[in-house]
Amino acid sequence: MNYKICLLALAFLMTGFNLSAQAEEEEVTTPSVWKTLAKITYKKQFDELMGFKVDVPVFSKVVKELAGEEITVRGYIIPIEGYKSHTEFILSAYPYNMCFFCGGAGPETVMEVSALEGIEYTAEAIQIKGILRLNDTDINKMMYALEQVELVQ
Repeated sequence: MNYKICLLALAFLMTGFNLSAQAEEEEVTTPSVWKTLAKITYKKQFDELMGFKVDVPVFSKVVKELAGEEITVRGYIIPIEGYKSHTEFILSAYPYNMCFFCGGAGPETVMEVSALEGIEYTAEAIQIKGILRLNDTDINKMMYALEQVELVQ
């Protein structure tokens, strides 16, 4: 009898450790997307419309491999039009007061989002998934865009 109780207790503990390890793995995986997207350099290129040289992103091999792939990313909504439900908004790796637009981070920490359904604004971090697109040609758009986005959490 004691043997069976010990086996049950051991199985229960192993399940708990497995779930804990899985949760830790998910926490590590999502932030690493932003770290991966930060693996870029820039080159100066003359822009005819602007009339001067601009910084153009040069994507690393690992970033290029994500192009066209579905990724899951955690970040903060930066609304484009008011604080309501949006299908188009900016997602930032950092909260509003630390984001790229406030001068606290680089352009690799934000992406344009195009969601399939409206996502309610919140000041808390959200997790979304979608298809990653890279942009190194149109200086009027962000270098990253996430399309066909769905709310994960």
